[in-house]
Amino acid sequence: MKLDQPKVWIAFFSALAVTSIAIVDRNRTSPGPLAAPHGLNPELAQSNSCSQCHGGWTRSMTSSCLDCHEPIAAQLERDEGLHGLLDETAVSHCAACHSDHHGAEFQLVNTASFKKAGFDGVEGFDHGFIGFEMAGKHLELGCAECHEYAEDLVLQEGAQRYLGLDQDCASCHEDPHEGAMALDCAACHSQETFEQQHSLGHEDYLPLIGGHADLSCRQCHAEDGLHALEGKAKPGRAASARGCTDCHQSPHDEQRLNSLAGWEGLSLETSCSVCHVPEHEQFDQPGVTVTDRQHAALGFALDDPHMDLECAACHDPNLSEFAERHPGRDQLGCAECHADPHLGQFDDVLASGRPFGAAGCTACHSQTAFAPHGFDLDRHARAGLPLEGTHAGLECSVCHSDPAPGEARQFDGTPTECAACHQDAHRGFFDPFLADLAPVEHGACALCHATTEFADLIEPGFDHAAHTPFPLDGAHAQGDCASCHQPLAEPDETARSFGFACDPLGSLAGCVSCHSDPHEGSFDREKLPAEVQGRVACERCHDQSSFRSLPYGFDHHGWTGFPLDGAHEQASCSACHAPMRATQPGGRTWQPAAGTNCAACHQDSHAGQFASPTGATDCQACHGDTSSFANLQFDHDVSSRFPLEGAHEKVACASCHEPETVSGVEVVRYKPLGVECMDCHTIQPGSLRSQLGGR
Repeated sequence: MKLDQPKVWIAFFSALAVTSIAIVDRNRTSPGPLAAPHGLNPELAQSNSCSQCHGGWTRSMTSSCLDCHEPIAAQLERDEGLHGLLDETAVSHCAACHSDHHGAEFQLVNTASFKKAGFDGVEGFDHGFIGFEMAGKHLELGCAECHEYAEDLVLQEGAQRYLGLDQDCASCHEDPHEGAMALDCAACHSQETFEQQHSLGHEDYLPLIGGHADLSCRQCHAEDGLHALEGKAKPGRAASARGCTDCHQSPHDEQRLNSLAGWEGLSLETSCSVCHVPEHEQFDQPGVTVTDRQHAALGFALDDPHMDLECAACHDPNLSEFAERHPGRDQLGCAECHADPHLGQFDDVLASGRPFGAAGCTACHSQTAFAPHGFDLDRHARAGLPLEGTHAGLECSVCHSDPAPGEARQFDGTPTECAACHQDAHRGFFDPFLADLAPVEHGACALCHATTEFADLIEPGFDHAAHTPFPLDGAHAQGDCASCHQPLAEPDETARSFGFACDPLGSLAGCVSCHSDPHEGSFDREKLPAEVQGRVACERCHDQSSFRSLPYGFDHHGWTGFPLDGAHEQASCSACHAPMRATQPGGRTWQPAAGTNCAACHQDSHAGQFASPTGATDCQACHGDTSSFANLQFDHDVSSRFPLEGAHEKVACASCHEPETVSGVEVVRYKPLGVECMDCHTIQPGSLRSQLGGR
C-alpha cells in the first residue's frame, strides 16, 4: 500500500473524525445526575469534569476518591478504622459501596454500603470491628445520638459523618470525679449503668470473693488513705497488693509464720494466703487446710504416726480460744500428748542422762514415730548386753515379750542362754553327741553355730559323714546345705529356715529322692536297659562329680534311636540341643532336639518344591548321605518326568534348573518344569526350519 494514494488519506481522516466524535460524545454523556454531596461541588458538577472522579488515562477512580477523602486515605495507609481493616479487595473500588449518579437525594453512605462491607446494614454495624466494644446502654442508642451528622444528606465543611469521635468516656460523658481518678472509667464502670461498678483487674491483687465479696470499695480504699482509689496507678506510684496483716490481726506465733513464709517464698505479710484463701468468708473457716509441708514449716512435721491423724485429734474443736486449740507444740514434746508406755521404768536413767547422753523419749525413739525405736546396737551394748550376729536384727519383742494389758514391757532380767529363747531346731538329733560335753557360755548351740546366722558354722565346721549316715562325695561335697535342706517358705516354730532332708522324702532312695528327671522319662522307656554293668537309674550314665560328666560315654543311637554319622558326628551337642537362658525347674539346661527328620533342623532350600500334599518333604530321597548336602542320590530317569537321554545326558544341571524367586526367596527351580522340546528350545530366525513354518 502506497501512502500517496488518495484512498489511504481519505480512510485515515475518516477514522480520526469518528474517534473525535466518540470522545466528545463520551465526555458529554452522564448515566444520571450526581448525588447532592458531589453535585453541589462546582468542580465536579461541570459536564466535562468526569475525570475528577473517574480518573484519566493514568489514574484510577479509587485514587481520585482518596484525593478528596483524605481521612479515608489515612485509614488505608495506617490499617486502622473501618476502611483500613476491611479486606483489600473490598476497598480497591470505592464505587462498589458508594455508587453515584442516582440523583441529588441519593445517600452515598447507605444500607447497601454497610452490607457490602460485611455488616447487616447501618444498625447492624459491629463496633467491635474497629476496636470499640459496645454493650449495655450504648446498644439502645441511635447512630445520630453519637454521630451527629450520621443522617445528613450533605455534610457542612469540616463535619464528619462517622469519623472524629473518641472512645474515651469523658468525650461524651461528664467526669463526676473531676479528673481525680487515674484509672480509665471502664476499670470500675460497665456500659450497663454508671452506678453498677466492678473491679476490672482487681483479681490480679485480690479476688473479691468470700469475705471480701460484699465489701464496698471505700472500706478498703478510703478517700484519704494510703490506698485510696484516687491514687491508684498515678505516674511515679506503682500499684501494689497489700498484705493480709495490713488489715487483719494475726493470732499466730510470728516465729512460726516466718518459718512458713520462708518455705513458701513469701513475705510475712502475705504468708496468710498459704492457708486462708480469698474464697473463705471468715478466718476460722472449716475449709481452712494446712498441708503436711506447711505443718512442718510451722515447726511440727506430720510424719508417722501423726500423718494419718485428723486435725481434731490434736486440735480440739470444742475449745473456744484459738490459742487453746493451737498451742504451738514442740516436735520433741512427746509427753504433751502421749502417756509413758514404760510406766516410769526409765525415769531415773533419763534423768541422769546415763548411759545414753540424751533425755526424753527421743533417747530411744525417733522424733517422727514411736516405732521403730531408735535403741540401736551401741545403746544396747551400753545397757549391758551386746547384740551380735543375727541377734542384732531381732525385734525387741523376740526377747522382750509383749506385756499383759495394763503392764509395761520388761527389759531387765532377760536370760542370755540360747535355749531360753530358741527351741532345738534339730529335734534332739545331736543330743547324744552333746551329753558328755562341759557347759558352754550361752549353751551348747554355740559349739557349732555362730551368732551371725544359724547356718554359719564355727570352724572346723560340720562333719556330715561323721554325724549323719550320708557322706558328701563328688558334687554333693561342693553344694551348700540348702541344696538338700531346702529353705522353708516360712520359718517353723523353732525359727528353723531350712528343712530336713528326709521331710519331703520320708527316706533317701537314690538320686530321684532329691533330683527331678531333666530327661522327663526319656531314658526309662521300654526296650531301654534298666541296668548297665550294675549301675541303675541315673548312674547308668552319670556319677556324683557332675551331671554333665558322662564317665561311661553316651551311645546316642542306642539311647535315642538317632545315629550320629556323617556331618552330624562332627556337630556339637548344642547344635541340636540349644542352651536354655535359664535352668528349668527339673534342672534341664539344654532344650530337647527339634525332631529326627531333616526339616526339624534344616531349612528347605527348595522352598517346598518337593513337599508332599501334606506339606512334608523327604530330604533323604535325594540327600541320603549325611556327610554332605551336595552328595546326591537322585535318579533323573526314575524320579522325574523327563529321562535324560542322548545329548541331555551331558547337559549340566544348571542349564535347565536356573535360579528364580519363589515366595520371595531365590531358589533353584526344579519343579514344575516343562518337558516339551519347545519349553527349552526356540526356532532361530532365518533358519531353514523357520522358513518352512517350523516344520
